[in-house]
Amino acid sequence: MLVSLDRISVSFGEKLILHEISQTIEDRDRIGLIGANGIGKSTLLNVICGRLKPDYIANDPSGVYVGTNVNIGLLEQNSGLTNGNTIYQEMRLVFQELLDIEQKMRHMETKMALHDEHFEALNEEYSKLSAYYEAREGYQIDVKIKTILNGMGFYDKYYETPINTLSGGEKTRLALAKLLLEEPQLLILDEPTNHLDFKTLMWLEDYLTTYKGGILVVSHDRYFLDKMVTKIWEIENKKVISYNGNYSKYKLLREERVKRELKEYETQQNRINSMREYAEKNIVRASTSNMAKSRLHQLEHIEVLEKPIETIQTPHFNFQFDRNPVKDLLAVEDLSLEVGMGENKIRLCDNINFEVKRNEKVALIGPNGIGKSTLLKAILGLAPQKGSVRWGGNVKTSYYEQENKTLNPENTALEELWSRYPRMAQYEVRNILGQVLLTGDNVFKKINVLSGGERARVAFAVMMLERGNTLILDEPTNHLDLQSKESLEKSLVDFEGTMIFVSHDRYFLNTIPTKIIELSRNGLKIYNGNFDFYLEQVKKEQALEQETLQQQPKPEKEKSNYRSKQDRREEALRKSTIKKLEELLETLDEEIKTIEAELATPEVSADYEKLTALCAELEEKKSQHDDAFLEWAELNEE
Repeated sequence: MLVSLDRISVSFGEKLILHEISQTIEDRDRIGLIGANGIGKSTLLNVICGRLKPDYIANDPSGVYVGTNVNIGLLEQNSGLTNGNTIYQEMRLVFQELLDIEQKMRHMETKMALHDEHFEALNEEYSKLSAYYEAREGYQIDVKIKTILNGMGFYDKYYETPINTLSGGEKTRLALAKLLLEEPQLLILDEPTNHLDFKTLMWLEDYLTTYKGGILVVSHDRYFLDKMVTKIWEIENKKVISYNGNYSKYKLLREERVKRELKEYETQQNRINSMREYAEKNIVRASTSNMAKSRLHQLEHIEVLEKPIETIQTPHFNFQFDRNPVKDLLAVEDLSLEVGMGENKIRLCDNINFEVKRNEKVALIGPNGIGKSTLLKAILGLAPQKGSVRWGGNVKTSYYEQENKTLNPENTALEELWSRYPRMAQYEVRNILGQVLLTGDNVFKKINVLSGGERARVAFAVMMLERGNTLILDEPTNHLDLQSKESLEKSLVDFEGTMIFVSHDRYFLNTIPTKIIELSRNGLKIYNGNFDFYLEQVKKEQALEQETLQQQPKPEKEKSNYRSKQDRREEALRKSTIKKLEELLETLDEEIKTIEAELATPEVSADYEKLTALCAELEEKKSQHDDAFLEWAELNEE
């Protein structure tokens, strides 16, 4: 057991957030924590981490119990990194204890070689430190750091980058890398997939699959939850309800639970009504009065079941249009994407050529910074462009900008829609806002004080009124909770028009597109399917490319033979070197153990010359071990 929650309740003032929650986190658990925005997920995380005390009730033993020596690591959106450090310096801080021990051992070796007057005590302490250092893999510190940084997208050339020059997203990514190096027994992650590209995401998923401790993760990334977790905790009605399985399994189990509990609730209500009706009819009759009183007594002691929440309130999106465009909807030829002006101009992507037909749903993907959002703006005429963009007849576009900058921050939600459609009656505008869950006084809130999810829903309400037959969407699910995402997806699946969109949401990319366009520095590739189809095709392409490289004929026989022999020679040399290094490492490990054992004997302690020689030899063997291990790691990475 890592953590146990026993009837935890949390209130802020008069408002009850969590009520009598009892759950346990076991070693190797993979738990996804979900629930609507503002429902208490962060509160629960803070309680588990000890940052927030639950409500205290006199003479009540409820509380949070953390296992002995269990270390909890929490990833937050504010990174908590040291701005004055470089990336590599920050990662080495994780191993500060081992680095201090290593420095102390070097100092002790020097003193022992000089036959310090406290030699025996030094020798005993040195043996303990050495065993501790080796047991905690002190010799692999640099290899561990390099593995994690590379996996998280920080390659060698970035190691000396000062942290204060990183973007907010890069800092969050680096904080996650540092937390992975710390290897806490319980890893708590709050939206870990934000700011990660597909390559880094997939590396992280593979890494966490084999993580030795328990994991509790808050995430809106349903693809990640499907692949990673084996249990879902849902906060609903101030309680935590646990479901075994991933996110897709949770949806089925939740539906079954609600049906079962609703049936139990209705059965009990029917019984209660029947008993109450009997008592009311028979309480005044002498012959049946005692029976009626007995029923009333039973009613007083019945534990009334709560009616289950059948459906979580979600926004309702409905995108309609008035007329169809032509079949050949869009043609893009020889487009180049650039950002900046004059000397600061940066070329993002060249050789962009593609067509979009009516009713197609096209997803644009590619690495961060490649120009996906710029491409959307370019085809809309909102960004400079080189090349040709031709729209067909009867096309009416409706654009969703990911940061909602098309909304006036000084407008209220009501004013934002009404100013665009002044002929609409107020009740009509409020009905549209009500569909996206902006009701009551919330419609009078200014755009700049709305939450990210609320602003997104206002932007979608605008699009619903625009009635575009071609939707241009830039990261449409970014600010939405899980239920809102699924509602949006359903409406877009039902949408009979055309879509061109950018998204990092792999679940969304699996559900919506009929075509995926992958952008790179040299142009693009087109895949006629969803995200899983795209992944499958990329794997096939990589395998085919590898096979082609191995079988590719060379035009000059002599040169071909020379290169082939050279390649084989280099590969054979690499494998031979790796094998020799492995043998050397085994030998050095044994020799180091032998020397350390010999140093601990009374005979050596009394022989100054032998002691000095052995200390020098031990230092040399450890230095050889470090060099050999680093060389072995580098050759294996090749």
